[in-house]
Parts: sequence; C-alpha cells; structure tokens
Amino acid sequence: MPRGDGRLTHDLDPHSPGPQDACGVFGVWAPGEEVAKLTYFGLYALQHRGQEAAGIAVSDGASVVVYKDMGLVSQVFDEATLGSLRGHLAVGHARYSTTGASTWENAQPTFRTTEAGTGLALCHNGNLVNTAELASAAADEGVAGAFVATNDSDLVTSLIAARPDVSVEVAAMEVLPRLRGAFSFTFMDEHTLYAARDPQGVRPLVLGRLERGWVVASETAALDICGASFVREVEPGELIAIDEDGLRSQHFAPAQPKGCVFEYVYLARPDTTISGRGVHAARVEVGRRLAKEHPVDADLVIPVPESGTPAAVGYAEASGIPYGVGLVKNSYVGRTFIQPSQTIRQLGIRLKLNPLRDVIRGKRLVVVDDSIVRGNTQRALIRMLREAGALEVHVRISSPPVKWPCFYGIDFASRAELVANGLDVDGVRASINADSLGYVSEQGLIAATEQPANRLCTACFTGEYPIPLGEPEVLGKHVLEGIGRRALGDGVPAVSGWTGQQAGSPALAGGADDALFRP
Repeated sequence: MPRGDGRLTHDLDPHSPGPQDACGVFGVWAPGEEVAKLTYFGLYALQHRGQEAAGIAVSDGASVVVYKDMGLVSQVFDEATLGSLRGHLAVGHARYSTTGASTWENAQPTFRTTEAGTGLALCHNGNLVNTAELASAAADEGVAGAFVATNDSDLVTSLIAARPDVSVEVAAMEVLPRLRGAFSFTFMDEHTLYAARDPQGVRPLVLGRLERGWVVASETAALDICGASFVREVEPGELIAIDEDGLRSQHFAPAQPKGCVFEYVYLARPDTTISGRGVHAARVEVGRRLAKEHPVDADLVIPVPESGTPAAVGYAEASGIPYGVGLVKNSYVGRTFIQPSQTIRQLGIRLKLNPLRDVIRGKRLVVVDDSIVRGNTQRALIRMLREAGALEVHVRISSPPVKWPCFYGIDFASRAELVANGLDVDGVRASINADSLGYVSEQGLIAATEQPANRLCTACFTGEYPIPLGEPEVLGKHVLEGIGRRALGDGVPAVSGWTGQQAGSPALAGGADDALFRP
C-alpha cells in the first residue's frame, strides 16, 4: 500500500517545512487490558510528534512481537492487526526521523535478541550527540547487529542487548550513563516495562496509573486518552522498571534539568501539561506578553492556525483588539496520497490555508504565528492577505528569533537557511514584506512557562547548548549513513580523537569508520 507523507500540521508551504517535531513514545504494563489498543490510542494522541512511521511491540510473557510500518498510526494499524497483538505489556512509537533516513529499517520499536536469549524492544524520543563515538565503541567491541539500521536508537538497543550474563535492567544501568544528548526511552523485554530519561530531561516523559497497571508517555495528553491518571514526570537521569513486583526506580546520573522550551512554543499539544504548567495557558500568556512588548494600532488579531491560535487569543485579550478568524485551514490535505500538479503546487500555502476575504478586506491585521524559520511561509501568507484586501499586516511571533539548529530532537533548517541568523529583525520584516514584525523576548517566553530559566534549554535562540556537542563532522541526521564522510584510505582517521582499533584503516573491513561510511 502506498503511504502518504503523513504531514498533518507542518509544511503550509510544501517547499519550506517548519520545525519538524520530535518523536512520540508510549509504554503500558497492564495485565488483563488490551495493551495494543491502549498503545494505539496513546500513539494517536502523540501523532503530532511524528508522522513518518509507527510501531508497537507487545509481550505475552513468552515472546516479544513487533509490528511497524511507514505512515500514520491509523495507516499502519487496523482492527485485525491490533487484535493479533496480545499480551500484558507494550511499547509504541510515532516517528519523525532525527537520526537516520525515513526508511522501514529505521522505524521503531527497534528490536534485538539479548545475549541471554530474551527479546528487547525500544522506542526513543530525542537525539544523541555522541552517536559516532558509540558506533566506534560498538564496532570495536564486536557488538552483534549494531548497524542493521542507521539510527542512534537501534545502536542503543544493540548496546543494551549485547551485555552478557546480566539482566536488561542491569545492562541499561551500564549503557545509559554512556549516552550523551536527549533521550526519553520506553523499552521492554518479555516481563518488564522500562522508562528512562536523559540527565537534562530535554524531552518530556510522564508516568500514569491505570486501575490495573501503569503507563509512560511523552505527554500527559496521551495519558488522558487511555484513561490513565497522571502520577509524576519521569525524573531526569532516572530509570523506571515496572513488572509483577510493582514499580522500582533508580538513577543512573544526577539530574541537571534543561527542558526544551520549544515544547511550550510549538511541539507539545496545547492540552498537555509540562512541569506543572499547562501548554495552552503558557501560549496564551506568551500572546499577552507579545501585546505588551510589541503593541500596534490594528483592527483585528488573527492566528496562523493552529499553532498560532492560543498566542493570538492572548494578544487580543491584552491589546483590546478584537480576535477573529481570517484564515481557514484544510486539515486533510496533508493526508492525500496524490501528488498535486505543478499548477496546484505553485499555489503553495493555498493548499492548506485560504483567507476569509470578507473578514480581511479593509482591515489592519495583527497576524500571530509560533515561529519564523526560513521566512518563505510568512512571505507567501502576507502576499495572500494583501491580495485579499488587507490594508496592513503586522506579524507577531510567539518565540524569539530561531538562529541556531537543534541537535536534541527537533529537525530545524540548517543554520544557513534560518532567516534570523543572517538578518536583524527589520531585515526579516523587509524580507517577508510585513508592515511591522515583533518577536516575544526570551525573558517573556521563559516567564510564560513559569519555569526557572536555568532549567530550560534555549539553544535554538541563543546558541548556548547545555549538552556538549562534540565535533561538527559527526553531528547530523545521517551520521550513520556516511553522509559527508571522508573517503577511506586517505591516511587520516575519519574523526579525530577516536580510539577504535580499526577506525580509518583501509586494510581492514569493519571498524568504526567502515560502520559509519558504508550505506
């Protein structure tokens, strides 16, 4: 069956994608419940976090079965498939590719058979920054099956499964401290559900309680949809294990919280709560602060749906300018399997948005959006609004200028493509042809989250990365696919500082460099 591209909320301009979401993970331990269906609905609630592939692993106590495919959750699973996935615990994943290409092999859950002969299925939200270093170690240690796929999640699964004569729990406690970057994991063997979060807690992960079991999920909205009550967040640096003996917790690293502030701006569902703060409430408050920081005389406040809606509500409330709907969004066009013709493709964002001319004509507009990446979408949008009769278009953005790429699980454009990296605010305004442009301040955004500034990662705005990144040549989405690698045999190790016994050696197959170089 051909799969659609699955884009639900991005790509108002198909040629200028916005910040692509991190992945969504889910796990449930609940004897007597239909765990595959619970996981399906949990992933359905997390679909916004990843729309390229979906998968579920289930155990009945005797074996782990994994079913995954490319496409949306509703495309991958049907009633018959879910009915065949029987057991008492499950993990699930909705993927947007942050490391590794968008292929079936890279879909999750990843699976390995451990040295002890048990199954291990793992789901990952986030992105590691020492993937190349881990690949080097895996090659030198002779880790079996370490390079079947080309993503960091599969590599972690191999490292945990390769530990001989120890349980998955003990192996995880040995491997997790070696990982650097952002990771919220749900993983399982035949009997136990595990959840782990990196020491910085960059990506969200929460724990919920069912009447007959436990749930872990990327967002509280996924707990709500399957009837679980929120218990607490999984702590940064914590490994949780859940089995017939109950729940136990241990820490593999001290907590150094640096939660992603962009979860509040765009990534998380508005009905999710992060660190005790409702995301919708935070976005409305950002809009209020935008109105105070960047007031303007105008007739109507309109959002770019849907991500700009809460901030537009807050802007209208604080400014006293009426709120209105000026753009209608087609929610279904992203699901089509049919490629648009060249004529339709040239219409760009009209595939997704259409103006209400009677509302817009003759008005001075405040247009509220969540972020500007390349500026192409806003440029086309403003042209469309002016053609519909808008007298003035004042753009207000509910995040500071995005100037730096993210290496922790959001796929932004490259730094060269980020329009705010090369232009000041007035330069961006002129580039998109707005009458005025205002971004919320970093201080205003942080205040709206109600989190201490020292507990948030704002690297995409400031360039100050809380987790050391390492060398630039071993970062990026395709590090394990050899993209941009030096050719073997030039006498120079592919990455300086590696201690791999075979790395960079043209005479010996295998080794870290070969693992990174081959397709």
